[in-house]
Amino acid sequence: MRRIRLGVAAAVAVGVLASGCASGAGGPDRAGSGAAAAPTSAAAESAVPTSTAASGSADGGYDAARNAETDIKVALAEAAKGNREVLLDFGANWCPDCRALDLMYRAPQVAPVLAKNYVVVPVDVGRFDHNVDLAARYVDLRTSGIPALVVLGADGKVRTATDDGSFSSARSMTPGQVSAFLAKWAPAGQQ
Repeated sequence: MRRIRLGVAAAVAVGVLASGCASGAGGPDRAGSGAAAAPTSAAAESAVPTSTAASGSADGGYDAARNAETDIKVALAEAAKGNREVLLDFGANWCPDCRALDLMYRAPQVAPVLAKNYVVVPVDVGRFDHNVDLAARYVDLRTSGIPALVVLGADGKVRTATDDGSFSSARSMTPGQVSAFLAKWAPAGQQ
């Protein structure tokens, strides 16, 4: 019996990892199985938060206990002071693509662009059952999957949102692709 349970758990984990972090109704993230995907690497397990102290979790990734609305307001104020944009990163710690993107934020090709031009706010969406009303103001999680990125100007207006799912397979992206996206949407005159 134990062998069968381990086999089923392994099959569920493989299914989650193989399917990415899409939000379609048939995907594992909506199935409510409660099985969380394992991080894709040991480095992902020890990820450091990508945001400012105002909005990041102490242990990295997405913190379900944070008040995302307050974090966004704080980030907008900080962005306005420093001629930066706000990067909303909607995701979840169970999502291997979210973890991969979080690690890529620290890559030598990405980190300086991010630090110079953005205030990052990671927003936990759980299993598409947390902060989804907030996310809906900025991005369509049904088409974007997670991670979903939104760039806000310091005025709070959406400059771009990844409704096309372009980051939902972040594990297959390179630091150059992430850096190019960030450079494209950096504040005017700072690209």
